[in-house]
Amino acid sequence: MSAPQTVEVKFKGTRKAYFLWPHADDPLHVNQVVVVEADRGRDVGRVMTAGEAAEKKCAGACTGCAVGEAQVTTEPLRAVVRRATSDDLRAHREVRNSEEDVRRRVIERVRTHGLQMKVSDTEWQWDKTRLTIYFTAEKRVDFRALVRDLASVFRTRIELRQIGVRDEAARLGGVGRCGKEYCCSTWLKELSPVNLGLAKDQHLSLNPSQISGGCGRLLCCLKYEHEFYVASRKRFPKEGKSLRTAAGTEKVIAVDIFRERVYLRAEGQPSRIIALAQLQEEIAAAEPAAAAPAAPPAPERGPAPERRAAPEPERRAAPAEGRRVTPVDEDADAPGDDDPAQRRSGPRRRRRRRRRPGGDGPPPAPPA
Repeated sequence: MSAPQTVEVKFKGTRKAYFLWPHADDPLHVNQVVVVEADRGRDVGRVMTAGEAAEKKCAGACTGCAVGEAQVTTEPLRAVVRRATSDDLRAHREVRNSEEDVRRRVIERVRTHGLQMKVSDTEWQWDKTRLTIYFTAEKRVDFRALVRDLASVFRTRIELRQIGVRDEAARLGGVGRCGKEYCCSTWLKELSPVNLGLAKDQHLSLNPSQISGGCGRLLCCLKYEHEFYVASRKRFPKEGKSLRTAAGTEKVIAVDIFRERVYLRAEGQPSRIIALAQLQEEIAAAEPAAAAPAAPPAPERGPAPERRAAPEPERRAAPAEGRRVTPVDEDADAPGDDDPAQRRSGPRRRRRRRRRPGGDGPPPAPPA
């Protein structure tokens, strides 16, 4: 017996789940409507992928499930009951048509309870055994009394789910600034975080009304070409940098990565537009000219002058025998100290400073 076929089934909004089709000899195909086993009942959905493609998506712990509603579970996959018949499709359309009226009644109950929440969408299970209500709120909401009230009104199991504004746009759908349907509600399976740095790297206007989507958050498409912008700008000089080109020192005003052009401006000169390849050639040609000039050659020297021997110092004659030699006081001034020439030529003598009694203060006053 062959193994059952794995299929990915999509329901209203962005909700998806994986199921097993036991009749592998009669496989399911994409876009077929099927009736599947749901939680406490049955539901109707459309096959998105089947076979190996569905197995690969399901193998990653269900990371390809609904946006913001990925269900990571270890429970075995439920089974596909049958292909939907014409009666099943008619009942499914009636259920979907009644959901808008249900949403209005839920909004009235929310206002009655005075809760700060916005009801975005409501979804019936195909057999009407469960009603799921999606809402957005800035803070945590205590809706226990609301659940009891709605259960008494609709006589079914009520489930409230709080979602974000981006998940709300993905469920409701719409048309973006580009004129196409929202990416998050069509082909984008996972919402990646988008920050203001992506718009700055692409030199886009930081006006929120121009870079925000229908959800009020930054556009998801800002991240599509971010890697291209970052890789392309590495080949261009930074804006505001001064470069030495054939026209002298110029400052980079702006760059055009699509046409590969650079806008330059020199001081006191009009701006000019130059191709990136030509700019690189001018910078390479200006580098040798900007190098430091070589040192001038040393002048030719003539023959070195002859060095004269220093005169030997005069030696004092030794005293004759029997002649009396008067000792000389080392602290006394030597003869000839009054002569400035001799004072400069002779060895320096360190003068001793006589300290006065009583420290370095002023001398005492003379007695009267």
